[in-house]
Amino acid sequence: MTEQQLDRQVLASWQRNAVPWAQAVREGSIASRRTVTDQAIVSAILAKNPASLLDIGCGEGWLARALAAEGVRVTGVDAIAELVAQARALGGGDFLVCAYGELEAAALPVCDLAVCNFSLIGKESVEAVFRQVRGLLRPGGHVLVQTLHPVTACGDQPYQDGWREGSWAGFDGGFVDPPPWYFRTLAGWQALFDRFGYTCLELAEPRRAAGEPPLSVIFTLGL
Repeated sequence: MTEQQLDRQVLASWQRNAVPWAQAVREGSIASRRTVTDQAIVSAILAKNPASLLDIGCGEGWLARALAAEGVRVTGVDAIAELVAQARALGGGDFLVCAYGELEAAALPVCDLAVCNFSLIGKESVEAVFRQVRGLLRPGGHVLVQTLHPVTACGDQPYQDGWREGSWAGFDGGFVDPPPWYFRTLAGWQALFDRFGYTCLELAEPRRAAGEPPLSVIFTLGL
């Protein structure tokens, strides 16, 4: 498959799995999120004290609702219409159906902070985010990216950038046809940031307890 076909396959899978995904998030059935990574990204955001935030790949809107309780004004975008409908139903922000390649054309408000929380899965679609997001931030703004930690997510496969088969292993419910995903090493992420002119100011590794493997990595990027 071409890069474009693989990115389209990612979207097609999420369209088919939008309802069970929203249910899993709302029921707290994803243990790593419930115990570690959800609070990790909320804490990282609040440490920047933003008045406004762009949630890229907002899903069913849980992050907007968490931040609305802290007085943060959130605009959420997602390419999956069903997930945006789920987000709008519970509120907490303004939500828009928008493909990653169309951020600049969507007339989005300029914000203090942009966040990609486990939402950067493809290759060219992810590159499109970093090509455009700087134009949606105020001077001095930041981008926060939380993703699976490459070292622990690599498994038994070679530690190198490239497309991998997806899996819903460990998920309950009616998930089907897992999306492929583009694996990036730590160096691969750094190369992506460098390519589009972002500086990695901080790297955090959320984990359940000291000495345990990290569940994710959070990059804090400056322009």
